[in-house]
Amino acid sequence: MTYRVGSMFAGIGGTCLGFAQAGAEIAWANEIDKNACITYRNYFGNSYLEEGDITKIDKRQIPEIDILIAGFPCQAFSIAGYRKGFEDDRGNVFFQILEVLKAQEEVYGHLPQAIMLENVKNLFTHDKGNTFKVIREALETFGYFVKAEVLNSMEYGNVPQNRERIYIVGFQDKSQADSFIFPDPIPLTNKLDDVIDRSKKVDSRYYYDESSQYYKMLKESMVNKNTTYQLRRIYVRENRSNVSPTLTANMGTGGHNVPLILDNEDNIRKLLPEECLLLQGFPKDYHYPEGMANTHKYKQAGNSVTVPVVKRIATQIITTLNGKKEENQVYKYITAT
Repeated sequence: MTYRVGSMFAGIGGTCLGFAQAGAEIAWANEIDKNACITYRNYFGNSYLEEGDITKIDKRQIPEIDILIAGFPCQAFSIAGYRKGFEDDRGNVFFQILEVLKAQEEVYGHLPQAIMLENVKNLFTHDKGNTFKVIREALETFGYFVKAEVLNSMEYGNVPQNRERIYIVGFQDKSQADSFIFPDPIPLTNKLDDVIDRSKKVDSRYYYDESSQYYKMLKESMVNKNTTYQLRRIYVRENRSNVSPTLTANMGTGGHNVPLILDNEDNIRKLLPEECLLLQGFPKDYHYPEGMANTHKYKQAGNSVTVPVVKRIATQIITTLNGKKEENQVYKYITAT
């Protein structure tokens, strides 16, 4: 069976791509950022993406879906407001997820069989734990049995990026929820140099030279060609695990947030936006549209998810929905002796 997926806060489609790679069909997606929508359509086409503010979209027009996915912004919640029926928090985007669930039940007579939500790892402790508590209780009110784990992309996606995210999975069927297991960690065999070509000459705007007030500090600090660095205005941080630090949307607001590397000729440069996509596990044929500004490219890459991690979770969800009792999927590696 091919499961139909609805995607909220879809960004440039990283979560959609992970589910599509796992064999699901994306039936509907929504994103408010117009530039992210341009990038999304550049790869996926324009058949099902609904651009616009989710609070203003007629949720009864959303097609019938089997799995709802969402990488939603993290905001504080009022537990008192939640218990009063959400009146105090109607503007909080998380509750738009519940509105979509409610519309699906009203229009099609049932809820999506499964859900998967993604957020920053601090969601567990955000607002002294109240935020996660409200999310769990709200989903349980809709009949979902919920599990959640924090997974690091470098440990679960085989990509050289230190990126911890919480993944919340829920099923309408308790036996399915009981049988669902998150993926096991896998070896990190993809290194930075599998993503970054340090011998490649790129546009001059990506390099730091003597004209920069930070050049002397960078030159003194950046000596390792096997890792990445970050400029923190008054000091330079080396990533000692030889991977990229967490890519963030703030990369689009200035060069200081973009990780730096030392190339083979000892030049200091920023990671390219395309390299950031590769560090999120996007395939090499995924391209930004021509004419897209770098500020938008960096923001979109930082806002996205790590595709291979989502694919592995999606595969586990689909396996569970199919009723298969297979053991956890662990990638097999052959070690040369």
